[in-house]
Amino acid sequence: MIADGVENEEKWLAAGIAGLQQNAFYMHRALDSNNLRDALKYSAQMLSELRTSKLSPHKYYELYMRAFDELRKLEMFFKEEARRGCSIIDLYELVQHAGNILPRLYLLCTVGSVYIKSKEAPAKDVLKDLVEMCRGIQHPVRGLFLRSYLSQVSRDKLPDIGSEYEGDADTVVDAVEFVLQNFTEMNKLWVRMQHQGPAREKEKREKERSELRDLVGKNLHVLSQIEGVDLDMYKDTVLPRVLEQVVNCKDEIAQFYLMDCIIQVFPDEYHLQTLEILLGACPQLQPSVDIKTVLSRLMERLSNYAASSAEVLPEFLQVEAFSKLNNAIGKVIEAQVDMPIFGAVTLYSSLLTFTLHVHPDRLDYADQVLGACVKKLSSKGKLDDSKATKQIVALLSAPLEKYNDIVTALKLSNYPRVMEYLDLETNKIMATVIIQSIMKNNTHISTADKVEALFELMTGLIKDLDGAEEEVDEDDFKDEQNSVARLIQMLYNDDQEEMFQIICTVKKHIMTGGPRRLPFTVPPLVFSSLKLVRRLQGSQDQEENPFADESSTSPKKIFQLLNQTIEALLIVPAPELALRLYLQCAEAANDCDLEPVAYEFFTQAYILYEEEVSDSKAQVTALHLIIGTLQRMHVFGVENRDTLTHKATGYSAKLLKKPDQCRAVYSCAHLFWVDDQDNMKDGERVLICLKRALRIANAAQQMSNAARGNTGSVSLFVEILNKYLYFYEKGNLQITVAAIQSLIELITTEMQSDNSASDPAADAFLASTLRYLQFQKQKGGAIGEKYEAIKV
Repeated sequence: MIADGVENEEKWLAAGIAGLQQNAFYMHRALDSNNLRDALKYSAQMLSELRTSKLSPHKYYELYMRAFDELRKLEMFFKEEARRGCSIIDLYELVQHAGNILPRLYLLCTVGSVYIKSKEAPAKDVLKDLVEMCRGIQHPVRGLFLRSYLSQVSRDKLPDIGSEYEGDADTVVDAVEFVLQNFTEMNKLWVRMQHQGPAREKEKREKERSELRDLVGKNLHVLSQIEGVDLDMYKDTVLPRVLEQVVNCKDEIAQFYLMDCIIQVFPDEYHLQTLEILLGACPQLQPSVDIKTVLSRLMERLSNYAASSAEVLPEFLQVEAFSKLNNAIGKVIEAQVDMPIFGAVTLYSSLLTFTLHVHPDRLDYADQVLGACVKKLSSKGKLDDSKATKQIVALLSAPLEKYNDIVTALKLSNYPRVMEYLDLETNKIMATVIIQSIMKNNTHISTADKVEALFELMTGLIKDLDGAEEEVDEDDFKDEQNSVARLIQMLYNDDQEEMFQIICTVKKHIMTGGPRRLPFTVPPLVFSSLKLVRRLQGSQDQEENPFADESSTSPKKIFQLLNQTIEALLIVPAPELALRLYLQCAEAANDCDLEPVAYEFFTQAYILYEEEVSDSKAQVTALHLIIGTLQRMHVFGVENRDTLTHKATGYSAKLLKKPDQCRAVYSCAHLFWVDDQDNMKDGERVLICLKRALRIANAAQQMSNAARGNTGSVSLFVEILNKYLYFYEKGNLQITVAAIQSLIELITTEMQSDNSASDPAADAFLASTLRYLQFQKQKGGAIGEKYEAIKV
């Protein structure tokens, strides 16, 4: 059926164009022969094609444009006739004899255009006559196109200021009156379309009306272009008359489109000065009108106007723009009870953007907008409308974008209250936006109160809300938690007491994060605390100050906090991470000369190693960390150091794989020889460790021979040789030339053995070691003498 309708319409259009072209041909022939009577006859017949009711507006427009082109030629002919002495008044009378009203009025408008140009009669009289006569066409489509033609031919002939048609009798008031009258009649025709035809075709009619809306809107554009329309005339005449028509038509489509037209075509300063009148019309519109879009566009234009120049800002203050917009939005939301929450939030978002542009210094205004939004949201509970949540994110992002500073946003008391209404996912998105803003602007958050407020806003990232077990993408989760970790590192205050309060506040929040989040958030907190420890240790010696306040921040107090914090990782469980952090704390305690604290941290690390670290690779890594940290410790007395060292060497011998045992044991040799501490140079125990390592390396070879039929690589022996050389060079008298020589011979023999497996890496390592020996010999002096005895 639809296809048939379209096909029929094409046929009717083709027939209309054919009839129009045929009559246009005869009209041209009459024009060429200066036959006025025939020219009028055929032009009337040509224009009769526009009387059709069978075409849709889209197709009718095609026909109209062809007729319009022909009428321009006819108008030129009339001008020539006037130039040759033909009376325009007679011509104006003559065309009124056309048989049908529609062709008659098109011809009348065409001649009227020439009539005004001839100035034989005042422009206002001709225009008034034409606009009144056009009432003879009440068919919506035909009437709209006729009046559009009238508007088109008269727009350059209005009695405007500076126009050649301005005179004593013709003033700008007449021009405005003509355009307003034409606009009013066109709007009535346009609205009438909605009520013609069966109800089932409502959608089709609305589509057709949408196609024709620009014909009506052009009148407002013409009004905005009239030079004589100053602010006073706009305020007293133009805007009230246009709004009267908008409100009285009671048509949803017309009201939305025309309000939007008013906002777009007239100057910003006019809107500002007539804000009360414009906003007063909003509650009077139909409830179904999309008023949020209209007001949002108005506020957007005013925001851009405010941003364009600082000089215009006093105008906003003078007219109390914020107060008027705020009241208008409140009335609209109150009047439209069924307005979806999305619409209300959009309005508040636009108002907040406007406020931030016009009154950036008035935080109370911004907070007032957020408060009104909270009041509206409070009746709805948590939002489940994705459009509304998106708008809330835009609302909350606006202050961040304007001030580039979360600290300023935190001063808005209603800011966190709005965030409470976001669902978990959107809360996390907003929290991420806040963190990104802090990172981008390198924002300085320096007090515990601000940190407390900030972490309250970021609840969605820091802990699971309402016990919700949400399904999250693992990569997204890691990104979120890494961003929180970076944020923790950025919190800083030069005042040590305040910094400690910040650390306590952060700890309070991250401890609620659950086992999944703690491995991400505990390490940055620990390192931030250790930075504070080193600052305290550098600035004052708490132990030497007998008058130090018990309640003041001290390294001991921070270490106690750290101990509790790291313990939380055991519920994850993350023993390897906890062990690393304990060792970091032990090293910091060492720098502060706090032996009991350092010993306690080592004890915790050892307990973790014994009870929690079971994977053999993890054990090797952990043990080397323990040995490396213990080697750097200088705070321990003989007894404590011996206890810890003995434990470490004991762990080394218990590793699963012989090569791992061997490497751990020769690493333990460093625990008995610390370069810069004479009281920690025990050559005999170093030698014991190295000999034990050799025995383990030998056992590893025997096991390899038994299991694989070859003795395996000699790389362990080469590694031990390097340790011998290191301690020999450092002056350990227990390491003799004979021991080094015999080890080199042992390695050489093993490599030449048939049972030895080929290992290019071990060969290269040995070659490099031997080259080092030669290099040291060639140095001469004391070092050269020392190495001279070693035969390579």
